[in-house]
Amino acid sequence: MKIHELTPAPGSTQVRKRLGRGIGSGTGKTSGRGHKGQKSRSGGGVRPGFEGGQNPLYRRLPKRGFKNINRKEFAVVNLEDLNVFEVGTVITPELLIETGMVKNPKDGIKILGNGELTVNVTVKAHKFSATAVEKIQAAGGQSEVI
Repeated sequence: MKIHELTPAPGSTQVRKRLGRGIGSGTGKTSGRGHKGQKSRSGGGVRPGFEGGQNPLYRRLPKRGFKNINRKEFAVVNLEDLNVFEVGTVITPELLIETGMVKNPKDGIKILGNGELTVNVTVKAHKFSATAVEKIQAAGGQSEVI
């Protein structure tokens, strides 16, 4: 097989429909848009969600709650996951990303107090839960807020 003999798989390509090219083409004159009306005009049609003047669904349904645009979302790490590090290690967000514990750091990393910490480590993160700080200090380590 040579490069000039390559062809697309059968049925994978279609010929573009050429509109407005005479009555013999089948799509001449009105170009498949029918006669008159909003959808036949250039730039015509209705916006998404428009229901012909009927009150649209997004206006009929009640709005509830509040969406905080300043919300910060943290990537969480449990204390029990930090037991894989050696004694005296300084655990930073970069180290957590490098080891694959955190895939997407989002707006920062928060350490939660789930599980027990058995190694003496220094943990640097953006946020800590109160139980995480207690357990890190109980294990002889330190917690530093970045």
